[in-house]
Amino acid sequence: MLGDPWTLLVVRDLIFKGGKTFGDFLSADEGIATNILTDRLSRLEANDIIEKRRDPADARRQIYRLTRKGVDLAPVLVEIVLWATSYEDTDAPLAVVKAMRSDKAAFIAQLRSTWQAAKLDRPASHRPRRGRQRGRSKS
Repeated sequence: MLGDPWTLLVVRDLIFKGGKTFGDFLSADEGIATNILTDRLSRLEANDIIEKRRDPADARRQIYRLTRKGVDLAPVLVEIVLWATSYEDTDAPLAVVKAMRSDKAAFIAQLRSTWQAAKLDRPASHRPRRGRQRGRSKS
């Protein structure tokens, strides 16, 4: 699931860069092709790493966000970013890298808190249902 670079770049953009729409991911510096992006978003959704919903401001657009399973990838990506910045010039903002290096646990806790707050702000009508309601017939 995470073996190709494009998948991790989509997750990275969701976690660190505020990406949330197809256009956001498409405009990333790496230059992903539309067919590859469509495939990776579908795979991530099928593996319960991301979820999508209609944008309330523009029903033609989908908004992507991480699931709890997706957010659980944050510590792995933090380690990858820290490793990469030790050996290469990256476009990771210096302030973010410093925050990661100084207190990884606090940085990851803040990411989780931000994700949880965004989840709670979501309208109830957009939350996924868990199974059928009892006592209702399908007639």
